[in-house]
Amino acid sequence: MHIRVATILAAAVVSLGAEPQRTPDGRPDLSGFYDIATLTPLTRPGNLADRLSLSDAEAQAVAQKAAAVKAATSSASDPNRKAPPEGGDGSEGAYGNVGGYNSVWIDNGVGAFKIDGKWRTSIITEPKNGRMPELTPQGKARAAERAIYNRPNRGDAFWITEGISPGPYDDPELRPTAERCLLSFGSGGGPPMLPVLYNNLKQIVQTKNTVMILNEMVHDARVIRINGKHEAPDVRRWLGDSIGKWEGDTFVVDTTNFNDMPALNGATRNLHVIERFRRIDAKSLLYSFTVEDPTVWSKPWSGEILWPATNERIFEYACHEGNYSFVGILRGARLLEVEAEKKKAAK
Repeated sequence: MHIRVATILAAAVVSLGAEPQRTPDGRPDLSGFYDIATLTPLTRPGNLADRLSLSDAEAQAVAQKAAAVKAATSSASDPNRKAPPEGGDGSEGAYGNVGGYNSVWIDNGVGAFKIDGKWRTSIITEPKNGRMPELTPQGKARAAERAIYNRPNRGDAFWITEGISPGPYDDPELRPTAERCLLSFGSGGGPPMLPVLYNNLKQIVQTKNTVMILNEMVHDARVIRINGKHEAPDVRRWLGDSIGKWEGDTFVVDTTNFNDMPALNGATRNLHVIERFRRIDAKSLLYSFTVEDPTVWSKPWSGEILWPATNERIFEYACHEGNYSFVGILRGARLLEVEAEKKKAAK
């Protein structure tokens, strides 16, 4: 990751403008750089129920609260502070408040976004409550399994004491794709392409036959074939197989053929995503999507978000090159296992 010094804007706003610039083949030109960082959450807070939008005062309060939190957590650290206790202090911080990102790394926007003159309360628009649909029985079972399997390590080999096999650290390929720097976390590279904690820039390069979308985080690159055909069902990809077509001035992308570990949290190889890109004006795109995975969710869900153009540059995302951290992760797990076995033998 990297630190970006950006111009602070109150919010991104959709505005209807002049006829968009077109490519030589007559299509709206989607090419450019976009920064989709936003304080508008994916799912709507429960207290907002079925409200699609915020008032101006509420939107301003959200931006002010976020700014205040960042200011408060950006103060210099005490150089004489003591090290945290072994295994963490048990608080809500990353792994018992031992480590994690401080505010200097976070670049998740400075305000909500506006569509049709309204400050949105969530990216999800369907269901109407702005929240994901109920999980299927199979989806609930998978979620419960992941919760146990991927719970934060508090300094003990719980997989040994609780008889979980295989354990979460038995093989590097069992670790999450984001931890392995294979895919952006939070579905940043998509599809659907959602805002995350930092590195929210996208670049679109459009030709007559292909549209490429580069995601800044983990440099995921989607190559979308226009008017093509999906690969055979046995061909599976990290980002799925994306086929695009033009419906008037809207670019529609159909993605299937995911592997067993899509970037979208909780999804399976049965994931199917439809995306729509529509230029609003010279400085913004409207991005909408519909997600379907009958293995996980009881019905499809949809959302939309503004993609504002930016003059910021995309930087290389050097994510612990060579996965050197895994030497420590796996070695630490083996040490915890030895300790757990000694405790079992001593009883």
